[in-house]
Amino acid sequence: MPLLECFFDCSSPWTYLGFHNIRPLAAELEVDITWRPILVGGLFNTINPSVYHSREFPVAVKQAYMHKDLQDWARLAGIKISWPMTIFPINSVKAMRGCIAAGRQGRLVPYAQRVFEAYWGQDRDITQDELLADIARAAGLNPDEIAAAMTSDEIKGELRDNTEELARRGGFGTPTFFVDGGDMYFGNDRMPLLRAALTAKTS
Repeated sequence: MPLLECFFDCSSPWTYLGFHNIRPLAAELEVDITWRPILVGGLFNTINPSVYHSREFPVAVKQAYMHKDLQDWARLAGIKISWPMTIFPINSVKAMRGCIAAGRQGRLVPYAQRVFEAYWGQDRDITQDELLADIARAAGLNPDEIAAAMTSDEIKGELRDNTEELARRGGFGTPTFFVDGGDMYFGNDRMPLLRAALTAKTS
């Protein structure tokens, strides 16, 4: 069985799509997903600072098309994505630490799914402890345990290590997928290529 890794940060709408779309593909091909939460802001700071320039000096027609493109993809996936009016970009560090903590209890997917839905579907502030506690509870987790884990050096270190590892392996954004360690695919729109790569490994 091939190794399929997904490096992700819940602060990206394209990652929400990739997180949603990779799961049925992996299930169909009977491939397990290794989830690797990262902090994409740290990646931008070290590898891809051009993101900040494009935010400061946006190209209006490109921005308009990006929003249209995002809604086309969301409609195809059957999920709701609304651009946050309250906070963008957002500091996702606590939420991503929560993903790691949830993953250690086998609940990463339901936890991360609710983080994505809260921010991209409901325009809620995922930096807020009360909201993250509600998300943990809804995902079948003890919110106090998850909150405590978020502050631990071990969880902080794993998030930092994942982010640094992605940079070392050639990643520059999220979602980034790897097949068998070295075959990298960036973005939700690479699903057909991922399907081909995984099919070749499983056939």
